[in-house]
Amino acid sequence: MSQNKIVAHYLNGQLFKGVANDFFPNKELFHLAPMDAPPGSKLVELQITGLKALFFVKEYNGNPDYHETNEFDPSVPLVGRKIKVIFKDGELMVGTTNGYQPIRPGFFLIPADSKSNNERCYVITPATTEIMLI
Repeated sequence: MSQNKIVAHYLNGQLFKGVANDFFPNKELFHLAPMDAPPGSKLVELQITGLKALFFVKEYNGNPDYHETNEFDPSVPLVGRKIKVIFKDGELMVGTTNGYQPIRPGFFLIPADSKSNNERCYVITPATTEIMLI
C-alpha cells in the first residue's frame, strides 16, 4: 500500500502532518504516523468530520517564500475539468478535477500551479462556500 505525505487541515485550524496509508474517500476515518514520531510509534486516528481538506504535499513545510498562483500554464495539457473552490476560511484554490459531483462528500483537486507544494488535495465539500467549474 502506498504512503502519502499529508497535511490534514481541520476547519477549527488544527493541522496534523504525517504519513497516511489508509485514507480512502469513502471512509470516515484514517490513521496518521506523525512526521516527527519515532518509528513504531502509535498512529493517530483522524476523523473526516470537521476536516477542511487533506493536502498531499511534496514537503511538509513547503517554501514559505513561494507565492502560489491560480493560473494554468498554457504549455501544460490539462487533465480533467477546471474548478475553483472557496473554503469557509476564505482560502481560494484553482485547479482541475476528475471527480467533482455536488452530491459527493468530497473530491480530488490538482492545483493549477505545477510548482505548488500541493501535489493534490482532497476537498471536503461541506468545508466550502463556493465550488465552480470554470
